Amino acid sequence: MSDELLAAALGAIGRKERTESEIREWLVEREADPEEVERVVGCLLENLAIDDERFAVGYVEDKRRLSGWGNDRIETSLRDRGVPWHLISAALARDGEESEVDRAARVLVEKGSELGDDRACQRALGLLARRGFCAEDAYAAIRRAREYLVEGQRPAERTLGGHQSVQ
Repeated sequence: MSDELLAAALGAIGRKERTESEIREWLVEREADPEEVERVVGCLLENLAIDDERFAVGYVEDKRRLSGWGNDRIETSLRDRGVPWHLISAALARDGEESEVDRAARVLVEKGSELGDDRACQRALGLLARRGFCAEDAYAAIRRAREYLVEGQRPAERTLGGHQSVQ
């Protein structure tokens, strides 16, 4: 195995965590022969430098918390990155303390969405659909966010799904 190729792969992983599929693609782009790709990937897996399960769990947590994404968008993104379905499913099943509806309602409240009329609710539905929330959860979240907003409480005054909402 080329030490230079392994060192380059480790450097690539150090800059950005990658899935097994992504590192394979990265090696092929650098014109590594198939045997060399297998040796480098095998070494990285053996030494836990790449771990699709760890990647999927971290990705789900980050996209839910930091980006306000729903399960559908997260699933699609992980599939595009070559993560096996059973790992995606397990990572998505780790719901944490906040339900999908609570997460979607938090997105709407934090965005300051106006939900006073049908047109505003349609815009909110579009936002949640783009974020990867299913229609059923999006409708429930709009109803829940409307309740919070009708009560006249700002996000800092009320928690959604057990989490203090931040303005």
